[in-house]
Amino acid sequence: MIHNHYHGTYDVIVAGGGIAGLAAAVTSARLGKKTLLIERYGFLGGLATAGLVNPFMTHRSSTGQPLISGFFDNLCSRLEEFGGIKGSTFDSESMKFAAQEMALDAGVHLLLHSWVKEAVVVDGAIRGLRVVDKSGEVEYSADRVIDATGDGDVAVSAGASYQSGGEDGYPQATTMMFDVGGVDLAEALAYVKSRPDQFRFPVLSPDVDPVKLSKEVISVAGYYDLVARARERGEYSLPGDLIFYISRPRPGEVVFNTTHVGMVDGTKSQDLTRAEIEGRRQASALVKFVRNYIPGFKNAYLLRMAAQIGVRETRRIIGEYIFSADDVIEARKHHDAIARLAYPVDVHSGKGEGYTRDEEQLTGPVVPPPGDWYEIPYRCLVPLEIENLLVAGRCVSSTQAGHGAIRIMPCCAAMGQAAGAAAALSITQNVTPRNLDVNLLLKVLREQGALV
Repeated sequence: MIHNHYHGTYDVIVAGGGIAGLAAAVTSARLGKKTLLIERYGFLGGLATAGLVNPFMTHRSSTGQPLISGFFDNLCSRLEEFGGIKGSTFDSESMKFAAQEMALDAGVHLLLHSWVKEAVVVDGAIRGLRVVDKSGEVEYSADRVIDATGDGDVAVSAGASYQSGGEDGYPQATTMMFDVGGVDLAEALAYVKSRPDQFRFPVLSPDVDPVKLSKEVISVAGYYDLVARARERGEYSLPGDLIFYISRPRPGEVVFNTTHVGMVDGTKSQDLTRAEIEGRRQASALVKFVRNYIPGFKNAYLLRMAAQIGVRETRRIIGEYIFSADDVIEARKHHDAIARLAYPVDVHSGKGEGYTRDEEQLTGPVVPPPGDWYEIPYRCLVPLEIENLLVAGRCVSSTQAGHGAIRIMPCCAAMGQAAGAAAALSITQNVTPRNLDVNLLLKVLREQGALV
């Protein structure tokens, strides 16, 4: 059933239809709450669709134990129905449809092509949102609001405190993702196999069959010598020493995660404009480079560029707990844990230097002990100053290094599911989200298949 009639009052409003917002809205609606999901684009998925971000980064321990399930598994199952996922890599167009249908099946009211202008706050509690759409300005009231905008737009508008950037003041660099077709992946992997010294990954053993491997999901990062040679000739202008691409579900297609534009404040239109222009220039130059230099890419062509530059980090809303790199390294567990993960601290230099050959030797991976994982507490979703507001996705309470670990899409799905459940349960229990019985929240999340 498609809901076209918008009334001014909802139980729960979710701002932002990315993976976190989708999970929050679907979970709230499944728990019987009248839920509105507001999204600025004409489709859902956020950076998974508009940003072409791929693949789903690992959500398992180093020994292969699954750490995230629940809504995330529901989403993967829906993508499978459309033939839109292979291993960890998925088709962005299939994601648009899967996300839309999941929301509608759950009874979520969708409001696309709409921007949140500001929060409505009364006596320190959020009461709704003013929204700008094609018709003008509309006000919607709600008992609970979830900020899944990525940038913390709602929380900041409501008066919540936040941090941004790292010690150097810069947020992480931005990346323009793009898809390339016409790739002979078997030929490309034969070259990768023959030159192991030129790649960060994969390291292929001599008995690997490149043709067979080309049918699997593969990530490639390297070509140090070819990048250096092209740069000497004035034929490579991108930052960094290597290129990085990942295979897509369809044969002959890969997505590039290589471009880097630094010193970008993703909350400012002027900075985003500069980043979009520079990101597309880098992407265009990279297509030319791979056609001329990379084995297997002679007949490659640009399929699509992302609708927007991929913004890794902007504001981090200060909550009841600030997640940090220490949580990752020490594999900290929490009594109110709503997600588990073992992904490393992954911070892209804010100055935009790109991937460098020696960066891992300089910093070393920051990961939990082998086989172990860390946990993200519910308190990270609860902003300090404002009642009836939750945050989910990459704007949750964290340091820059902590954020670098938990910003990945499977984790955003888990955080969104927790926020949606907490919003719905706090209404039912007639308590603020801050005072919700965490044991009840965890019980419901487990019933929904979450690994908490």
